[in-house]
Amino acid sequence: MALIDTHAHLNDPQLLSDMPELIARARKAAVTQIVAVGICLQSSRECVRLSEEHREIHAAVGIHPNSAAAASLDDWNRIVELARHPRVVAIGETGLDLYRDDTPLDIQQDYFLKHIRLSQQLRIPFIVHCRNAETEVLACLKEASKSAPLQGVLHSFTGTRETAELAIQLGLYISFAGMLTFKNAEDLRSVARDLPLDRVMVETDSPYLAPVPVRGKCNEPSYVTHTASCLADLHGRSLEQISNITTDNAHALFTRITSS
Repeated sequence: MALIDTHAHLNDPQLLSDMPELIARARKAAVTQIVAVGICLQSSRECVRLSEEHREIHAAVGIHPNSAAAASLDDWNRIVELARHPRVVAIGETGLDLYRDDTPLDIQQDYFLKHIRLSQQLRIPFIVHCRNAETEVLACLKEASKSAPLQGVLHSFTGTRETAELAIQLGLYISFAGMLTFKNAEDLRSVARDLPLDRVMVETDSPYLAPVPVRGKCNEPSYVTHTASCLADLHGRSLEQISNITTDNAHALFTRITSS
């Protein structure tokens, strides 16, 4: 059995201070690979550095929609350079966020499309953040798909069945985090139960939103097993089966993981 945590913010101080032990706990839980995800230039650089220091870690580089207003043109140019690093397996996280008002929507959309175009150019996937913006995210994805196929994932998914199905039709994967296990998430579990297993992955979104039964703790990659176990129950599969399926899906999307 092997699991991949497809989205973790390992540069967070709560996790950085415990990195060797964190990786050891992940390996004990059969988590063999972790994608460390940047949200700005500095955090993207930190994720690349972690990927150079630890063979279990790979990096994603990008500018989060809530960081886009503060980003400079030079920041973006440096992200483009980082994206060519051999340990970088994805672009992002990018996307749209209408829950917070840190960045005007037009700037978010501009950066979202920049990330997608870079993904298409380099032929590595992009990671999508979507909060209160499903209609707007789908509109951007549809527009971008006109120029080239899409390779990406809606991460930490909490949206509707329709959004998930449309995203899959556009070529994306759907990744579930700890929210899938929450007591008040029956609607989300209903969506997860109906999705094709060849399009789903699991993640922690560490250090946020730890799953049941470790809610309230600092989330970390080893806890992705709880989300995988929930997904397995929803589909009537064993944990080992769902682990192998989601890991195969992660390798299919993040192709640089298999070759690094």
